[in-house]
Amino acid sequence: MDEVKLFGFWASPFSRRVIWALKLKGVEYEYIEEDLPYNKSDLLLQYNPVHKKIPVLVHGGKPIAESLVILEYIEVWPHNPLLPKDAYERSVARFWAKFIQEKTQPMWEFFAKHGEEQQKAIKDNYEILRTIEEHGLGDKKFFGGDQIGVADLVFGMVIHMLAPMEEVVGGVKFIKADSFPRLHAWVRHFSEHPVIKDNVPDYTRIVDFLEKRRELYWKSQHNH
Repeated sequence: MDEVKLFGFWASPFSRRVIWALKLKGVEYEYIEEDLPYNKSDLLLQYNPVHKKIPVLVHGGKPIAESLVILEYIEVWPHNPLLPKDAYERSVARFWAKFIQEKTQPMWEFFAKHGEEQQKAIKDNYEILRTIEEHGLGDKKFFGGDQIGVADLVFGMVIHMLAPMEEVVGGVKFIKADSFPRLHAWVRHFSEHPVIKDNVPDYTRIVDFLEKRRELYWKSQHNH
């Protein structure tokens, strides 16, 4: 069997979703933690010379970069498929994975910004979550039905990043049972899945990481 390696960063939701996918598939792999952002390894730069970012999956010596691309590639292992067999359902799963990927920026914006800019980001977040609640998730347990799929793994950042962000910012709570009942139920189902539950970063460590990151971001803004 060809060797599998994953270059990642412990706090990154992008490498976290790949870890979940590999674990769900039961694929054995070697994990290489990168010292980000300033001390990237020569191997990472060699395997991803274009973006110079994690995650990078290396399978049989061949590198695959970008988390969405990696999630699709992982289907090379047929056990526990993450994408439906039906072509139309597969296109729907890809659509929502891409939509969520593109819309995560406001989630970081509300965390990083002040005043009016922050309020706008919070409003944008609610609109995005409303769209996902009504059109993406519907009445299903997971985006694709009864099993975790690609869109769930992409949206999974909310279970280990959003709550710590809300704590750091203070006074904000997005996914509540009364405002987003379907998403609230999804969070419960997803976070209780054994593979997910056993592979989330420590909450306190994430809060600490985010507080430092926010402080550095504000300093860099004030120095411009």
